[in-house]
Amino acid sequence: MLRGGFDGFYTYFATDGFTFGSTPSNWPHLAAWAKANGLLFVPSVGPGYVDTRIRPWNGKNTRAREDGAYYDRMFESALKSGAPLVSVTSFNEWHEGTQIEPAVPKTIEGYQYEDYGARAPDYYLERTRHWSEQWQRKE
Repeated sequence: MLRGGFDGFYTYFATDGFTFGSTPSNWPHLAAWAKANGLLFVPSVGPGYVDTRIRPWNGKNTRAREDGAYYDRMFESALKSGAPLVSVTSFNEWHEGTQIEPAVPKTIEGYQYEDYGARAPDYYLERTRHWSEQWQRKE
């Protein structure tokens, strides 16, 4: 990476444990390594992950939203990592179950897309606002 001319890197995947980079317990190490080498490290957080409609074999990487607790843990880990920025995976990738845009129950061809249960349709946007405010306070 250092010889490749990159300015930095980000983790993208919202599945804790899917890769070394997507595992929040590794983020402080990645942030420190990036800083020591003059690079930018940006952890990516997500509300959960389920892509078995397009990748039926990938159930082991499904992560339940846990009524928002998974998203909160990811954001808290990003905040504690020492990284200067955070990215969100994703606003509207419904096929991977990482969407945070407003959601209502929807069934298409027998497939039930996940909504936010008893939570308001904009729940994850509000959680994103909350964590963005926390991020701004740390600076």
